[in-house]
Parts: sequence; structure tokens; C-alpha cells
Amino acid sequence: MTATEQRHKPRRKVPFLRKPAFRMLFLLPAGAALLVGLNAGLQLLGADAPLKIDRFPQVHGMLLVLSFVGTVIALERSVALNKAWGYTSPALLGIAGLLLISPLDLRIGKTVLLAGTIAMTLVYIPLWRRQYDNVVLIQILGAVAAVAAAALWLRIPGIPILLPFLVAFVVLTIAGERLELARIGIASPAAEPLLLAAGLALLSTTLATLLWPAAGYPLFGMVLLALVAWLVVYDAARKTIRSQGLPRYIAACLLAGYGWLAVAGVVLAVHQGPLTGSAYDVAIHAVFLGFTISMIMAHAPVILPAVLRKPLPYTSGFWAPAVLLHLSLAVRIGLGDAAGIHGAWVAGGVLNVIAILLFAAMAVRQATHAQKDPA
Repeated sequence: MTATEQRHKPRRKVPFLRKPAFRMLFLLPAGAALLVGLNAGLQLLGADAPLKIDRFPQVHGMLLVLSFVGTVIALERSVALNKAWGYTSPALLGIAGLLLISPLDLRIGKTVLLAGTIAMTLVYIPLWRRQYDNVVLIQILGAVAAVAAAALWLRIPGIPILLPFLVAFVVLTIAGERLELARIGIASPAAEPLLLAAGLALLSTTLATLLWPAAGYPLFGMVLLALVAWLVVYDAARKTIRSQGLPRYIAACLLAGYGWLAVAGVVLAVHQGPLTGSAYDVAIHAVFLGFTISMIMAHAPVILPAVLRKPLPYTSGFWAPAVLLHLSLAVRIGLGDAAGIHGAWVAGGVLNVIAILLFAAMAVRQATHAQKDPA
């Protein structure tokens, strides 16, 4: 068969790839990773966690960032690719989460986690070839950071050293998505090249934090602040915050998330090595709670229906967990970490967990309620 014939050959459809039940399967282990990760968070706070298993705090960070958030991102990209092999990535990342919380040797789960991040990176290659788009290229940079984090975790047990790589993964992935969603309203031709340059700089300084930490961490923090500036200037959230309903809710979550990302950028910029103590707690939770979870809350009513082919109607009730998340994080960081009030640190952390669980419960209720409607 010639190359021309191959191009015009009809694509073989794989109907089960579009079935909601098939796609939902990949979110089940991600949900387990989220629940165990939150349980581990309570253990680390010294709060009364439902399960008290020593292994959970050891895998807390990687479980939430790569097994939970990573699976959600990989599933979204696999849906965009629409190829059966693409679902290898969310499958491996989800299975890795289950292995990490099992009694098996941690190296098994770590190895599968690395395989999952590599598979996620491979999914981006055909997506890139479709359009040669900056959006995909920026997300590829994030996926490379995820591979590096998973690979280093096989040799370096300390998460603080891996923090810049994990930050780069979520920030670059989300920045790429925001560029895609905001592109219509961006008038400046310099916007996309600026974001791509910032993405390349962030990945480069991520490597620098490992090789030359004294210079790498301040540079990483400054580049992170530059990315925040781009998001604030070019994202449509500054305009849609004046609207009503879902657009206003999304904009509020986005802007609050950018604020927390700026806090993390400042903390990283004033340190010359891996973060410890209160500084580590501020940076990691500003990024992965204040920024990442806020992004998930913002995009869930829009992206989850597209991924799962199930409606998730917006309700004003979504404001409750979103506001609780940010207020509790302010208590945890402002009074707990900055002022050194241990009780506020614990209370804020517990309320962080409640906010996430409340949003998850409301999202499930909205989704199931919508399925019962005649429409």
C-alpha cells in the first residue's frame, strides 16, 4: 500500500473508547489515590486520620501529584488522541498509585509510575504532529518534568529535592491549557512566544536546582513569577471575573490560584537550596492546593463532561468548597507557617481536606443528578 493510499484509508473506529464507563474506569484508581493522599495528609498533620498506616505519608506527595493529578491529565490527553494505546498512560499512573499504597516493595510502584509518565509523554508526540502547536509543546515540557521527577524518585527518596520538577509538571501543563482556552482573546502576537520561552526557562532552571541549587532555586522562583505574570496579563479571567454564573466562578478560582502560585514563586526565589520546614510547607501547598486544586475546581464543570461524556452542571454551591479551600489555606500558611501557630496549621490543613472532599461530593451529586434529567 502506498503512502497516499494509507493516508486516505478510512480510520478504524474503536467505539468503546468513547463509552463513559470505559473512561470512568481510569478515574477509579485516581480517586483512590486522592483519598489515600488526603488520609496521609491528615497523618502528617497529626490529626485523627481514618487509616493510620506508616507507608501512606511516605508516598503522600507523589500519590497526589502523579497518580491523581497525573492520571486526570493523562486521561484528558488520551481522549484527545483517541487511540487505544494512548490509554496506557492513565492506566499505568492509576495502577502505580494502587501499588504505592499496597504492601508491595515501593520500587515496584515507583517503576510503574515512571512508565506511566513516559507513556504520557509519548501521547503528546502524535498530538504535536497534528498541529505543531505551542500549546502541545508547552505541555510536552511539563510531561518531561514529570518523567524526571518519577525517575529521580527511584534514586532520591526526599520529595523536597524533586519539588521543582513536580511544580514544573503541573504549572506547564495548566499554562498550556490556559493558552489554548484564552487564545481567541489574546491580541498580542508576542504572547505565545513569551509563554513558550518561559516554559523552556522553567524546565531549564528545574534542572539547575538539581545541579547548581544555590543559583537554580532563585532562578526557578523568578521564572515561576514570570509565568504567573503572563497568566495574569493574558488570561481572560481578569475580564470574566465581572460576569456571572460559571464564567465568574472559573475566573475567581483561576485568579486565586495564580495568587498562590506567586506566593510559591517568592518563597522559592529567596532560597538557595531544597526547601525545609515552614518554607517547604508553604511552597508545596501553595502550588498543589492553592493553584492545582483550584484549577481542578475551575475546570471540572467544563473539562470533565468532555472527557467522560457525562454532564456536570454548574451550581452556585461550588463556591462553598472553593472559598473554604482558599480561606483554610490562608489560615494554614498565614497563621500556621508564617506566625508559627501550630493549632492554626493543623486546623487549616484539616479544612483543606474537607474542602476537597466537599467539592468531590458535590461534583458526584451534580453528575448523577444530571443523568436523571430527561434532557
